[in-house]
Amino acid sequence: MNQDDPRRRIPRTDHLLALVRDVQQQAREGRIAPEDVESAVLARVRASATTLRPVLNATGVVVHTNLGRAPLGPAAVEALVSAARYVDVELDLATGARSQRGLQARAALRAACPAAEDALVVNNGAAALVLATTALAAGREVVVSRGEMVEIGAGFRLPDLIASTGARLREVGATNRTHLRDYVDAIGPNTGCVLKVHPSNFRVEGFTSEVTVAELRAAVGDLPVVADLGSGLLHPDPALPDEPDATTALDAGADLVIASGDKLLGGPQAGLLLGSKQLIERLAKHPLARAVRVDKLTLAALEATLSGPPSPVTAALHADPDALHRRTERLADALGLPVVAHDGRVGGGGAPGVPLAGWALRLPESAAGPLRTGDPAVLPRVHDGACLVDLRCVPEDDDDRLLSALRRVLEAR
Repeated sequence: MNQDDPRRRIPRTDHLLALVRDVQQQAREGRIAPEDVESAVLARVRASATTLRPVLNATGVVVHTNLGRAPLGPAAVEALVSAARYVDVELDLATGARSQRGLQARAALRAACPAAEDALVVNNGAAALVLATTALAAGREVVVSRGEMVEIGAGFRLPDLIASTGARLREVGATNRTHLRDYVDAIGPNTGCVLKVHPSNFRVEGFTSEVTVAELRAAVGDLPVVADLGSGLLHPDPALPDEPDATTALDAGADLVIASGDKLLGGPQAGLLLGSKQLIERLAKHPLARAVRVDKLTLAALEATLSGPPSPVTAALHADPDALHRRTERLADALGLPVVAHDGRVGGGGAPGVPLAGWALRLPESAAGPLRTGDPAVLPRVHDGACLVDLRCVPEDDDDRLLSALRRVLEAR
């Protein structure tokens, strides 16, 4: 079947069977009457307007790319649903005239990161990098350290992205050591910008050296300094002491900072560009900006994330280990399972190697498959011959749903 064949929308058999089993279990537990089982199954089938399934993330990985990265908070979800209707995304209601798309989200970004004179939102971090290098260096050179020419996931490599813009890469330094003189010696009349990239999902340790944004700013004259941070942290976070943030980079002299909206910021998928007003206006007017612009749903969810309460990502990163232990023990006591110490991870390329101290329920490894295919679907971590269920990223309101899912799997063994 090709991608457009309508038969591809037929639900998978295991999904339908899991739905039926869940309704049957609800009847066994007395939550619905036996005579209502058939109608409940039909109602659940009708409600399944998408084949995407909600998943309880029990891996301990906060920004889980395979689960859509950052889960949106209630305010962002509400804003997204509201924006699904007609909204004034490009209209000034006071005058009735057309307005500029994304003004509210851009203002929210400036308020959240005062170090930025202006901001622009595009559809993801890779698009932000492509727009920046196209506008600043198409037909010219982008100077970048060899130690920062990273692969960002799914086989997409930074050198390939930049080359696609018509810019030429000017590699400087070595994989493990790059010095300021390497940048200075490479700069010439054909240089469009200097690019500093945070490696994100790996670390190089030992005999290493890199150049800071502040050092670049002092040495490269009027050339734009672009810092691609990736993770989306706007301000320093004590829990992630080595993770770069937009405010620090801008204060150090970066003309433009690039980040993702759906990682540590905890918002929707988006590419964030923050920096000087002149440079942001230049990027916003570039023809490519139209091709990578975001829709009204993303703008609404991003604005709500920036203006609302802390996101689920922030809550998970700063979860109290004692509170996690109490929640985990409650489920363990109900199920007769052991509790083990378990370090979560930031994920999404953020803070590689930084442990997030916590706890997990330990089940036999064979429980992982039934948990993934059950209803609700639960994604545990399979490690060292065990199935580990970490509550860090599971909302406390879902503890009882998780308990029921675990109980069903254990009773079926």
